[in-house]
Amino acid sequence: MANLYFEPFIIPFIIGVAVLFSVMWTKFISWISALPKSDKRLIMKNIFSVATFKALWEAFRECLLHLRIGRVNGRLWYMHTSLAFGWFLLIVFGKIEALLYLDSPVIPIYVDVFFRKYFPFAHVGALGVIMDALLLFVLSGLAAAVIKRFRPSMYGMKRATTHTLGDKLALSALWCIFPLRLLAESFNSAIYDSGSFLTGSLGYLLAAIFPSKTLPYINETMWWCYSTALGLFFISVPISRYLHIFAEIPLVFLRSFKVRANVRATTFTKLQRAACSRCGICIDPCPLSENNISCDTQSVYLLRDEREGGATIAKADSCLLCGRCQRMCPVGIELDTIRISVRRNLREKFDRFDYGYTSNIDMPLANSKIGFFSGCMGRLTPSVGESMKRIADKCGLNIWFMDAEEGVCCGRPQKMAGNIEAADKMREHNEEMFVESGIDTLVTSCPICLRTFKEDYQLKGIRIIHHSQFMAELMESGVLNGLDKRGTLTYHDPCELGRGLGIYDEPRLVIDRIGTLVEPPRSKADSLCCGGSLAHLGLSLEERNKIAATTDRELESTGAECIVTSCPMCKKSLERNAKVRVIDISEAVAERMA
Repeated sequence: MANLYFEPFIIPFIIGVAVLFSVMWTKFISWISALPKSDKRLIMKNIFSVATFKALWEAFRECLLHLRIGRVNGRLWYMHTSLAFGWFLLIVFGKIEALLYLDSPVIPIYVDVFFRKYFPFAHVGALGVIMDALLLFVLSGLAAAVIKRFRPSMYGMKRATTHTLGDKLALSALWCIFPLRLLAESFNSAIYDSGSFLTGSLGYLLAAIFPSKTLPYINETMWWCYSTALGLFFISVPISRYLHIFAEIPLVFLRSFKVRANVRATTFTKLQRAACSRCGICIDPCPLSENNISCDTQSVYLLRDEREGGATIAKADSCLLCGRCQRMCPVGIELDTIRISVRRNLREKFDRFDYGYTSNIDMPLANSKIGFFSGCMGRLTPSVGESMKRIADKCGLNIWFMDAEEGVCCGRPQKMAGNIEAADKMREHNEEMFVESGIDTLVTSCPICLRTFKEDYQLKGIRIIHHSQFMAELMESGVLNGLDKRGTLTYHDPCELGRGLGIYDEPRLVIDRIGTLVEPPRSKADSLCCGGSLAHLGLSLEERNKIAATTDRELESTGAECIVTSCPMCKKSLERNAKVRVIDISEAVAERMA
C-alpha cells in the first residue's frame, strides 16, 4: 500500500512527521525518567485508577475544546477551538474517508492527509460536505488568529505576546497550511470537476481563471507547498511555542496523578514550561502590566526565556507573586512555584546571616492553648494585635501572643526570593518551638504566615487558622456578640489569603455582622494586588504606590465609607493613597464592640 501510493510531494511531510516523532519521544522519555522517585511512586499509585479516566476527559476538554479559555474569553475560545478541535476532526474524518473508500485497515498516514490528491472523485456527497465544512471551520479560526496577532484589542487584550525565531517559523508555516490545503483541493476540483460547496465552488472559479493546460502543474505545486508547510510546522514545533500541543497532554495526566511543581525544580517543571502556549492571557491581569510598570517580565516571558536558556535574575525577580496570572492560566501551570525555582537556580549563594539570628531567639512556653502569631508585618502594624487583644478580652479568652516581644520570620519572604535554605532554617526553628509550646490552635493575622504554616510546616496536632476565620467562628458560636452594625464597608481580598488559600467566605461573614458589605468590581479570585508584596523588592515606592492607587480607586468606586482588608501588608499599602479610611478586619470588629 505504501509503495502503491508513494509520490515525491509527500517527502517534506514524512520528514516533518519523523523529526517531530523522534524529538518528542526523546523529550517524553527524558521528562518522565528524570522525575524524582516520589513522583514516580505517585504515577504508579494512580495510573491504574480512576485518575487516568479523569485525565483522558480533561485532555479532551482542555487540549481540544479549551473550555478554560472559554470561561475567560469567548473569542479566544473560538479561535483556539476551531484550530485545535477543527484540525483534529479533519484528521478523524480524513481517516474515516480513507477507510470507507479503500476498505483496508492498514492505510499509510499520508493517504489520509492527502486523500483528495489520490482520490479526487471519492465521497463528494455528504462526507465531502463535512470535510469542506471542517476546513472552513479551521480557516475561520486561522483568520481569527491573524486578527488577534495584529489587533489584540478586538479580543479584549491590550497586547499580544512577542515571538522567538522558532515561533515565527512555526507560525508562518501554520498560517500557510490550511489556505494551501484549500487551494490544493480546489485546483483538484478544477481539474476533475469534483469537490463540495467550498472546494468545488472555488475550483469552478479557478478553472475559469487559469488555462486548463496549466491546472495540473499548478495543482502539483500546491500539493508540494501544502506538504512542505506541514513538514516545516512539524519540524519547528519542538523549538517554538507550539511545543505545548504535545507537552500539555502528559502534563494533564501527571497532574491528575497528583504530581506537583517544587521550588527545587524537577523535570515536571520543564514539562510545565513546555506546556505554556504563550497565549498571552496572563499578561493583562499582571499588576505590573496593568500599571505600565513592566511589560516583559510576566510569566509567559519568564517561561519562554527559561525554556530558551536566557532567563535572568532581574526578570525572575520582577514579579509580585500575587497569583493573578496563575489564576488566569488556561493550562493551569504553577507559575508562582516555577518562578521561585528559577530565582533559586539563578541567584548567587546566600550568606549565613540570612537566618543566623534565629539561634539567639527562644520562645517561652505558652500560657494558653491558643497562640496568636503576628508575623513581621503584624508586628509593624501593632493596631491589629491590640484589636485582637480587645476581642479576646471581650470573649473571655486567654490568648498567648507568642511573638509579642521577639520572634522568627515564618520564612516565606526568603522562600519567595529563592533562598530556600534560609526559609528551611526558619521553618525548622519555628516548628520546634510551636510544637514544644503546647498550643493546639495557631491564629495569625498575616496571610503570608498562614500560607507558609499550612503549606510548608509540619505542625501535627496544631490547628492553623486566619484571624478572620477565628472571629467568624466566635461569632457563629455566639461567643462574640453584641456588635454594633453600622456603615458601608468594601472588602479587599489579600492575594495570599484569597487566591493563595481560597479563603473568601469567613471575612465576608464577619463584615456582614458589623456593617453593609459593598463588593468592588473585581473581588475574590479576581481581586487586585495592593503592590506591597515582598516578592518584588526591586519595586520602587513610587511604583508600589501606583499599583496601590489603582486598587484604591476600584475599592473607592463602590462608594463605601471604609476599606476593610485582612492583611497587615495590604493595610499599609492601601492606606498610603486611599481617600477613605483603610482598616484591618480585626480593627473594624473591635470598634463595634459594646
